Amino acid sequence: MVLERAGEPLRLAELPDPEPGPGQLLLSVRACGVCRTDLHILDGELAEPKLPLVPGHQIVGTVAGAGEGAERFAPGERVGVPWLGWTDGTCRYCTSGRENLCDNARFTGYDLDGGYAELAVADERFCFPIPAAYPDDQAAPLLCAGLIGYRALRLVGEAERIGFYGFGASAHILCQVAVHEGRRVFAFTREGDEEGQAFARSLGAEWAGSSEEAPPEELDGAIVFAAAGALMPAALRASAKGARVISAGIHMSEIPSFPYEILWEERSLGSVANLTRRDGEEFMALAPRIPVRTEVTTYPLEGANAALEDLRHGRFRGAAVLVPQARHTAQRSD
Repeated sequence: MVLERAGEPLRLAELPDPEPGPGQLLLSVRACGVCRTDLHILDGELAEPKLPLVPGHQIVGTVAGAGEGAERFAPGERVGVPWLGWTDGTCRYCTSGRENLCDNARFTGYDLDGGYAELAVADERFCFPIPAAYPDDQAAPLLCAGLIGYRALRLVGEAERIGFYGFGASAHILCQVAVHEGRRVFAFTREGDEEGQAFARSLGAEWAGSSEEAPPEELDGAIVFAAAGALMPAALRASAKGARVISAGIHMSEIPSFPYEILWEERSLGSVANLTRRDGEEFMALAPRIPVRTEVTTYPLEGANAALEDLRHGRFRGAAVLVPQARHTAQRSD
């Protein structure tokens, strides 16, 4: 599925098989998660993707070939490919353990063709083994919704009472992690989304309500998963002294001005950017121990446009995942 121009639907196309270069793997794609970042690319809100582009950065595939020097994984081994697809390894960020901020980073499904396809290539350095306990479709959301959420959770520090604003693919994974760590989760959804609030409670949230509501207790920290800038000051208002409010999105609408008094007393706003390989290794080891359960709605590859529109309008719980037709089990209709 190819993006030719921002603002247009993806086009089903036959492309030449990609060839793995030095240090790269050729992957037979078994599943690829659908992310809100894909929507931002499609809508032109992330303005400089390579075009034409094969989107998709939550890839689960099996090794079908390898370029020169690629020896980490054996043929047929199952691996996952995340958003961070390449770094230079030499800039001041890479050499100080912050490769997520690499000056010359390239991103899967943005600078590099991604997983909305039957075949993909990836730098073997940025591939992770997939825990055996996870079927392909349920593993795919771990690679972005899980990994970026995990980094965001670490950035809120030791917060006990934690708010999740927007309860989609990432929050439904991180709620389980937070509860496992002994934190108390307060979930905020769209107004009137009783099904989403019940879903949050089923995963261990002790309170769930509208993002317009005040929680029953002050928050020690919050993660804003939704791309609505107005939720940042809303989360500050719900927070106790010293709380950290983290935006987990790569794009967000404008944050409105707010009075200093809701930031005072050492509250802070921050953001999460991308991930490191260490994040991936830690989270992929942790997820099966909890164990994290992912709820997915699957679509055939050619149903990518429908999946993106369903994501845009919140028509499913958890995450959407594309699979080749032969592996597709259930398609969500409009």
